[in-house]
Amino acid sequence: MLRLRRALIGLLLAGGLISQAAIGAGGYAVYTSESGFSDVLDGLKMAIQERGMYINNVMNMGEMLARTGKDLGMDEPLYEQAESVEFCSAVLSREMSTENPAQVVNCPFIIAVYTLPGETDTTYVAHREIPAEQVEGSPAMAKVAEMLQTISEAAVSW
Repeated sequence: MLRLRRALIGLLLAGGLISQAAIGAGGYAVYTSESGFSDVLDGLKMAIQERGMYINNVMNMGEMLARTGKDLGMDEPLYEQAESVEFCSAVLSREMSTENPAQVVNCPFIIAVYTLPGETDTTYVAHREIPAEQVEGSPAMAKVAEMLQTISEAAVSW
């Protein structure tokens, strides 16, 4: 079923029927690129740093999941490669927390880059979507949503 969904999304993208940002998957925005994993990951890092934000951590999620999967008897590979980039914006974090102290849970921001087994010609970039009611009701969260989208689009444009 998952392969069928991916094939359908690929056809819709190729035909220009949906945009990359429209590929939401249950609260996630997913973008695609034909560029290689390393290029997209470098593009993501540059897009973050160009906006004056600090990268806290780059987590090799693919390696960690492969290693722990073997320990658990789950050997099927989930990713060819997968890394999550954790970063922060002091300005946006302050704005979010000033509006509503509970919004601190949105920090740090995380955007993942990954490729799937057997599909190495497509690199994916994904982040959590900010719910529409938060975007509409919070100027700070609207800025966060826009920032995540523009950074992701910059990464896949490499």
